[in-house]
Amino acid sequence: MDVPAHLTHLTGTPITRVDHLGHSHAWTLHRAHTADGRTLFVKAVQNGTASAVLAAEAAGLRWLATGHPTLIPPVVAADPHMLVLPWQPPEPATPTTAEHLGRDLATLHTATPPTYGAPWDGYIATLPLNNTPTTGDWGPWYAEYRLAPYISAAAPELGRDGTRLLDRVMDRIDDLAGPPEPPARIHGDLWSGNILWSTGHALLIDPAAHGGHRETDLAMLTLFGAPYLDRILAAYQETTPLSSGWRQRIPLHQLHPLLVHVILFGGSYRGMLLAAAASALAG
Repeated sequence: MDVPAHLTHLTGTPITRVDHLGHSHAWTLHRAHTADGRTLFVKAVQNGTASAVLAAEAAGLRWLATGHPTLIPPVVAADPHMLVLPWQPPEPATPTTAEHLGRDLATLHTATPPTYGAPWDGYIATLPLNNTPTTGDWGPWYAEYRLAPYISAAAPELGRDGTRLLDRVMDRIDDLAGPPEPPARIHGDLWSGNILWSTGHALLIDPAAHGGHRETDLAMLTLFGAPYLDRILAAYQETTPLSSGWRQRIPLHQLHPLLVHVILFGGSYRGMLLAAAASALAG
């Protein structure tokens, strides 16, 4: 792809310079400078599957921004080949910006969508997410659309005993899911690498956005850690307190991202997954 030419066409603004930042099997990443003085972040696709992932990412960013526009970078432009966001100069997290994130995340989660799921099917990394919109309780939705398909895909790594353990979680999902809550507008893949600390605040990027359970985002933060996590959680609790027993439910919410890791990276995550399943069952 001729990135400067395509970007000029997409934004309607001449591009004066494009810096290549890196690439993967799916993307090339760029920093672009425009004739009107803006600096842009550009993600360009390298294959057809990546186009669908990019479309879901753009939809998720726009959908999340309706719940909290200053927490989500605005989509400058997007098409099947390219996603363009404002360039955000990175800076280290601080206790103050972590507390702001906790409050902002709580506010985002209170922007309640009408259903679990979303109006589009999404992706987490390169794996598809079935976002079938569903009313009712979160637990059955989580079991059907976030556990069952991934348990099946991970079964060769899990073995019979591992699969049975996760099946027990699904059988008891109504008991394990906690008090009923309305759908929350969640990021869906909120590990620390998808938090961009910039200009005195945090921005959420690369979402697997959907209507889900607000504890899911917090459980993802605790799975692989985040800067000043204790400050984030305390500020969240002060803004919108969580239901009793939320810490005991963290392993339940971590099952889906751990299944994703088993599918993508193999059996090295099997132990973490099965430990989380056992903890979820123990309550």
